Amino acid sequence: MKVKVISVLEDNYMYLVIEESTRDAVAVDAAVPKRLLEIVRKEDVVLRAVLTTHHHWDHARGNEELARLCPGLRVYGADERIGALTHKVTHDQELTFGAIRVRCLFTPCHTSGHMCYFMWEDGSPDAPALFSGDTLFVGGCGKFFEGTAEQMYTNLTQILGALPKETKVFCGHECTVRNLKFALKVEPENEIVKKKLAWAKQRDDEDLPTVPSTLQEEFLYNPFLRVTEESLQKFTGKTDPVDVLRTLRTEKDNFKKPKERPNPQAMLAFDWGLFSPFLEKK
Repeated sequence: MKVKVISVLEDNYMYLVIEESTRDAVAVDAAVPKRLLEIVRKEDVVLRAVLTTHHHWDHARGNEELARLCPGLRVYGADERIGALTHKVTHDQELTFGAIRVRCLFTPCHTSGHMCYFMWEDGSPDAPALFSGDTLFVGGCGKFFEGTAEQMYTNLTQILGALPKETKVFCGHECTVRNLKFALKVEPENEIVKKKLAWAKQRDDEDLPTVPSTLQEEFLYNPFLRVTEESLQKFTGKTDPVDVLRTLRTEKDNFKKPKERPNPQAMLAFDWGLFSPFLEKK
């Protein structure tokens, strides 16, 4: 099983998962059909199916075009709002694509129909893969657009958090630096957060992805998976894990990275009114 990480739009990821013996492939969150099909041709594989985590346009907008260009394409998802949906899946349902096994994991919260996909090959020495959409990010979790803190707590602890610790996490967005800056605010003494943030900044500077992480790593630096830790309870002022998670999400929603200091000469120019002629309405 080979996973191609494809950067699209502003900070999205879509994925092409290739079954190497048959050269069949499955796409996850196929937002940009043209780019996906370029890679399908380059890899010389046959696209058999699309797995969509949720209905948001930046994850699902390519489905209709792909269905038109690839007759017989199967489109899987858990939400009727997903375009070109052919197979509605349910929690714990298993799919098979050649040697690739897929378990569908229902994680409602970011949207009410969000589905993650856990993939593995029997007998393979490679670690399994989790395609977590906008539920679990590297160093963070998705916004609670259509759900509750209780749901996200269940998602992160009982559903995704219970997967094998070596599972590779392939998420829906590249937001690792921003997430880890918040994690550092929450746990300023956490050396693992500091190291991961430095690494992520370097990857960002080189325009390289920070996915995949592993589930084991996430428990060391992702505050949303660390809600029972004393440091997290101290930061939030809460002890109940769901209350900690709810408070963390609110804090993260309001978190702004420090703004760069304005240029002193520019500030003087504003003070002296030198920009006024340009700012007056015509």
